Amino acid sequence: MGILDSAPPLGDGAEGPSQAVFRNAMSRLAAAVHIVTTDGPAGRFGFTASAVCSVTDTPPTLLVCVNKKSSSLEALTQNGVLCVNTLAPKQQALSVLFGSGPPMEERFRAASWEAAPSGAPRLEGALISFDCRVASVAEEGTHRILFCRVLDVAESPEAEALVYFGRNYHEIRPPVLASAG
Repeated sequence: MGILDSAPPLGDGAEGPSQAVFRNAMSRLAAAVHIVTTDGPAGRFGFTASAVCSVTDTPPTLLVCVNKKSSSLEALTQNGVLCVNTLAPKQQALSVLFGSGPPMEERFRAASWEAAPSGAPRLEGALISFDCRVASVAEEGTHRILFCRVLDVAESPEAEALVYFGRNYHEIRPPVLASAG
């Protein structure tokens, strides 16, 4: 018998910390900053996300959590493709723009994009871009979880990463290694 087999059934959500306590705790969990984009029959959309993580390397798969109220959700599921563009510090303003409410055309005009093999917009100069096909979708609470098969990876020579921690952006630099000598 596995842990899931012996776990008590989930209740109505009354157990656990309050929403405010949970959100405050999550603000202390550092996360990379991404712009998730899609293009296809349902149109071109994009949004800023930090709820992205690897699932498995066989086959290479990421998960992307999307609020059900997101204007991009329907396009993501209808287009069936997306690109997770992980941002470098110099792209912080782009993160803010894609996290706010200007029209999509205005958001996309603020940077240079190319079509990834799937057709999803890939951000030129992103730290790394994962071109994906949506393999399956699950639902939990206020979000949909998209399981995405990675079709292609593009890396830039950029070394610094942009992370979100404590409700602020921060720059992460690789460690400087001491030379052996």
